[in-house]
Amino acid sequence: MSPEDQLQYKNQQMIKPRHVAIIMDGNGRWATKQGKLRMSGHQAGVESVRRAISVAVNYRLDALTLYTFSRDNWSRPDQEVIALLELFVLVLDTEVKNLHKHNIRLNIIGDITRFSHRLQDCIRCAEEKTQNNQGLILNIAANYGGRWDIIHGVRALAEQVRDGILRPDEIEEKTLSAHLCLSTIVPVDLVIRTGGEYRISNFLLWQAAYAEFWFTDILWPDFDEDVFKGALNAFAKRERRFGGVTL
Repeated sequence: MSPEDQLQYKNQQMIKPRHVAIIMDGNGRWATKQGKLRMSGHQAGVESVRRAISVAVNYRLDALTLYTFSRDNWSRPDQEVIALLELFVLVLDTEVKNLHKHNIRLNIIGDITRFSHRLQDCIRCAEEKTQNNQGLILNIAANYGGRWDIIHGVRALAEQVRDGILRPDEIEEKTLSAHLCLSTIVPVDLVIRTGGEYRISNFLLWQAAYAEFWFTDILWPDFDEDVFKGALNAFAKRERRFGGVTL
């Protein structure tokens, strides 16, 4: 058995998550430590995204969700926000062919209406190009917030009640879930946060209700294959009871 086959066999045998979500934190601090501008940290973080996608594909995960730009990030200096969105356009333009080549389906979650028409067009083109792919589902959370997601879903239900389509007593967890982002994708099993912070930062508040969490002090640009595999190995050792008890 070749080393590649051995790795594939090992990956198939381990208990692994189907859906991993990552809060990619620490780009700015990484750049500061390097004596560089904050934007260089975001640029370096793109390579970590590539590595994370590669691991997700090799481990045959169903979905990978990356917290790329939160609704709170608009409060950053205008120059940094503009540069971040330009980087988003550049990455979409340069990476979509590679995603398509590896059978990855790209899905953007969040309120993209605040973005420029140019960026919105890039998003639509990238999603359309990969929409029929059957491999990893890569979700990019852009202008996303967990509270926004829930409010958006509640408003949709309120409109149905107003129009007589739905009765209030018919609303259950699954009813609201169907109107939230990632409603058609397997639940989040593991949330990883880099950068040494221990908070969820308004990310997938509903979807990560029963997820395991794994935190690391490593800054996002230094997040490599070994770190990701360490998180997956830690997950394999967790006992998930979903409110029950071990018999």
